[in-house]
This record gives sequence, C-alpha cells and structure tokens, in this order.
Amino acid sequence: MTDPPKLSHKFNDSVPVITAGTVLWVVAAVVAVLVTGAFGEAFWTCVAGIGVGLFGASVFTWQRAAARRGSRLAQSGVDDG
Repeated sequence: MTDPPKLSHKFNDSVPVITAGTVLWVVAAVVAVLVTGAFGEAFWTCVAGIGVGLFGASVFTWQRAAARRGSRLAQSGVDDG
C-alpha cells in the first residue's frame, strides 16, 4: 500500500487558523462590550476563548521548535518540512 501524497504547506499550516480564531475572539469581546455596555458573561467567555487561543498557540510553537531541534519527545508532523 502506498502512502497518500503530502498536503501542500498552504493546507498544512496551522498558524493562520490559530491566529484567525484568536482574533475572532477579540472581535467578539469588543462586540460583547459594545452591545451590553458592561463586562458581563459574554465578555468573560470571550476572554476565556482568547486565553485558550494564546495557550494553544504557545503549545504549538513550543512543539514546532522541539520538532525542529530534533527532540525525541516532540510530536511528529508539526515541523515545516
């Protein structure tokens, strides 16, 4: 059985997806404050989404750096090449 062809870098890069998701949470937080006029539950939900996005981006960056270094403990498939 042959291996499937590799995806192009355009479809394999997670950075734009992580960035876009975090930016959308920031926009949603601004809209939540403008609509409600207060820092209510919707705003704090958006803040949690921003925090999760930033945490995910940092873990992804850390894993990619470990893969580039050749660390045995790094996840496979997160490097550019």
